[in-house]
Amino acid sequence: MSILKTTDAEGRRIAPWQLVLRYVLLLAVLVLTVGPFLWQLSTSLKGPGEDIFSSPPKFFPSHPTLDNYSRVADTIPVWDYAFNSLKVAAANVVTNCVGAALAGYALARLRYRGRRAATLAFILAMLVPVEGIIIAQFTTMRDLGLNNTLLGVLLPGSIGAMNVLLMRNAFLNLPQEIEEAAFVDGANVWQRFLRIALPSVRGTLAVVAIFAFMGSWDDFLWPLIVLSDPDHFTLTIGLNYLHGTFANDERLVAAGTIIAVLPLIVLFAGLQRFFFRGVGEGAVKG
Repeated sequence: MSILKTTDAEGRRIAPWQLVLRYVLLLAVLVLTVGPFLWQLSTSLKGPGEDIFSSPPKFFPSHPTLDNYSRVADTIPVWDYAFNSLKVAAANVVTNCVGAALAGYALARLRYRGRRAATLAFILAMLVPVEGIIIAQFTTMRDLGLNNTLLGVLLPGSIGAMNVLLMRNAFLNLPQEIEEAAFVDGANVWQRFLRIALPSVRGTLAVVAIFAFMGSWDDFLWPLIVLSDPDHFTLTIGLNYLHGTFANDERLVAAGTIIAVLPLIVLFAGLQRFFFRGVGEGAVKG
């Protein structure tokens, strides 16, 4: 009969109490992270006759129903808001993947004066809080005539500094000899980028795509500031209206929350095998 493996990645034996402690900590983290989502899901499936504030609380609904989701759609144009968010998030994924890949390759592989200064600028950009530059962003969008447009929501986050650095580190981890061989064979910089470097960092591109989609889909402050026409509202702003109007009906709020989170779950489920590989590709190189 086989026994459970109690060694770490380096082959050292793990004491039973350490193994138990690790699983207890993992279970606690799982409860803290997934628990609120599961509670929201449970609340969204409870009918109006069920007490969601009962003591002790009941996790499983007695009579599950999807009426709360249809009531959300009847209360606010949730699908129009979701479509606006989808347009901004999809465009954000494209601009970040393309722009971060180009900028990351330039920082990692090209030789030019000021390359280190440019890398430092991207690092410093990550240290600046969004709240510190949001007024400048708003006045810039106003001067460009892009206030109250989805393009105005998109532009400030079209290329993220963190995504550029992820791509830079992924390109730095590629063997230099492969590109040198391609250079000897006559490949120019675009051919080396498109045919050699870019296909080798698809995992990091998936990480950038997930981060860009999540950041755009979940963004609330910037769309709230730049948008004023309800026809252009994104989903986060629309759900805030739902919460403010029906604050006493937590079932509607929970159903709207699940509608907002579901696309993120689907995206991550589809790209998870690339995501974990990409985290290693884009890790900080020591």
